[in-house]
Amino acid sequence: MKYKTVAIVMIVAIISILIMNNAPFAGTGIQEESLNTYTSTRIIMDTTVTVTVLGPNEIKAHESIDKAFERIEYVDGLMNIHDNNSELSLLNRQGYITDTNPDLIYVVDRSRHYSETSQGAFDVSILPLLALWKSKFSPGGTYTAPSGDEINETLRLVNYSAIRVDNNNITLEENMMLTLGGIAKGYAVDLAVESLIEDKVESGFVNAGGDGRYLGTKEGGIPWKVGLQNPEKSDDVVVVMDLEDMAVATSGNYERYFNETARVSHISDPRTGYPSQGLISATVIAGTAMDADAFATALFVMGEKDGMEMIEGLEGVECLIITEDRRIILSSGFSQYESE
Repeated sequence: MKYKTVAIVMIVAIISILIMNNAPFAGTGIQEESLNTYTSTRIIMDTTVTVTVLGPNEIKAHESIDKAFERIEYVDGLMNIHDNNSELSLLNRQGYITDTNPDLIYVVDRSRHYSETSQGAFDVSILPLLALWKSKFSPGGTYTAPSGDEINETLRLVNYSAIRVDNNNITLEENMMLTLGGIAKGYAVDLAVESLIEDKVESGFVNAGGDGRYLGTKEGGIPWKVGLQNPEKSDDVVVVMDLEDMAVATSGNYERYFNETARVSHISDPRTGYPSQGLISATVIAGTAMDADAFATALFVMGEKDGMEMIEGLEGVECLIITEDRRIILSSGFSQYESE
């Protein structure tokens, strides 16, 4: 399933800096029960997913980790456009679906909020446009950009306001198709974290290909430290963020500036039909991974001026962007998350 991904080489990516201290709390005079770190990594949703839990009991920790992965697999099975058995694939084939899974209803309905907030820069009905660009730069394609007429014709199918959600039914206009690649991964992370919370886990995180949500703190009340990789030096970071009960996601791909195929086929603007311009990456911190995921995509598409205006108007959401000319710009409240 082709969810929004971030290239490994020459790319801004969210990396977890895990510095664990398993010693008892200092200065209290009380020997607290020492917490151990339990981690598992698997490939799901076409990306690397890591679930980490801090706790005193290994068996219970791994049971919680397994349950978290089950939530992510559940979302993948529901919203995978390449799985003919998924409800999203059924919706795209039929143009409608009844008795829809409540989670799919929620994500599709919530996607319209992101579309309205971003002035259409985020639009889950973009799939026909992405398919058009992909067809040009795949084996057998022309390896040239689509014509203006082709883009304009396809843009008729890109219209989030034409998605109708009525109770537990979803209906699309003829030939419309949806992709949840810019939101499903974040939602899966949120469900996985909710599973950890249900299991009384107070400290841990879930990271799916750069979309991460961080629960509580490390032992001793130390915030989770998350680094944003420096595009010029792979062993350096632009900033280290202190996160506690927050989520972060990055949208962007440096490869598109060095490879013509990647450049023209990566993140497109659903309003114009052409690849987005102006930014190399957009990183968003928010309360949920789904918010961070969607707003990072929208911000990347909107660019510096409009995107920053959107973020500044959102409560509890901050961002860092890197422009094509390598300027780093922070939202007004981002500094509260910068590690000292």
